[in-house]
Amino acid sequence: MGIEIETKYGGTGASFFSSILAIEELAKVDASVSVLCDIQNTLINTLIRKCGTEEQKATYLIRLAKDTIGSFCLSEAEAGSDAFALKTKAEKKGDYYIINGSKMWISNAEHAGIFLVMANVNPGLGYKGITCFIIDRDTEGLQVGKKENKLGIRASSTNTVIFENVKVPETNILGQVGHGYKYAIGMLNEGRIGIAAQMLGLAQGCFDHTIPYLKERMQFGKTIYSFQGIQHQTAQVATQLEAARLLTYNAARLVENGKPFVKEASMAKYFSAEVAGLTTSKCIEWMGGVGYTKNYPMEKYFRDAKIGTIYEGTSNIQLSTIAKLLGQEY
Repeated sequence: MGIEIETKYGGTGASFFSSILAIEELAKVDASVSVLCDIQNTLINTLIRKCGTEEQKATYLIRLAKDTIGSFCLSEAEAGSDAFALKTKAEKKGDYYIINGSKMWISNAEHAGIFLVMANVNPGLGYKGITCFIIDRDTEGLQVGKKENKLGIRASSTNTVIFENVKVPETNILGQVGHGYKYAIGMLNEGRIGIAAQMLGLAQGCFDHTIPYLKERMQFGKTIYSFQGIQHQTAQVATQLEAARLLTYNAARLVENGKPFVKEASMAKYFSAEVAGLTTSKCIEWMGGVGYTKNYPMEKYFRDAKIGTIYEGTSNIQLSTIAKLLGQEY
């Protein structure tokens, strides 16, 4: 939970690529645990590490590395893909702010101890008034609403978070006033590589569960895997998995080397989500009737995969981003 946090704050002091590998490996077993690791490392910890004051780092990174889960509060009822249409407001009162509003689709909220909340300190400036606040869970007026009953990643909590006259000291502003939109864009761009790794690991885990079954299951006197029709399909999926892996690793490599990476991150996220949907669907088909039951994990992988085309930027948003940046290159 503190892969990239410096050792002086109790973290591992490892690299962004290390986080991506951990997210991928966890997703091979459970996508919910993987996305918790992803949000903690690529969003929460990174934002505080990059934008926090020394006092904020000493206060919060130590907790995040040790025993506290963080939650990133951006989306609202009318601010999904259009994230900066948010209505949550922060009104300045002396040396503190009063925050009112609500967030939805907030991952990790049920168990989070720290919330990074995007609120607008000057709605007249539009998205340039958006500011990031660090809010502790036990702050008066902060309420975590009901947990959504989701199709997949059911062990990952997704809740509404409500703010009613939440008093936050000025010292809990993360970074600069009015720069919240910049931080959100930056973190979501990196976070997409984490989701790509999650989808890649999920698909690989499903594939790894399925192939041994195909090599044991006998039909017409030979294993299912020995039929050329199955071999060709598994070869195609294996190739797509490897392509998704290379896209994901390349995007992570670009981040670590300080190179432009936004287009590549969107490509990795888009392609890995598509491959995860295809792989899990094919695995169920190859398994036959048992693949459709809860006796085997394929149906869970299938349900978990669907969110990949939706959160941290839908597939259509990724395609728009790729096309926009591609157009700028010519």
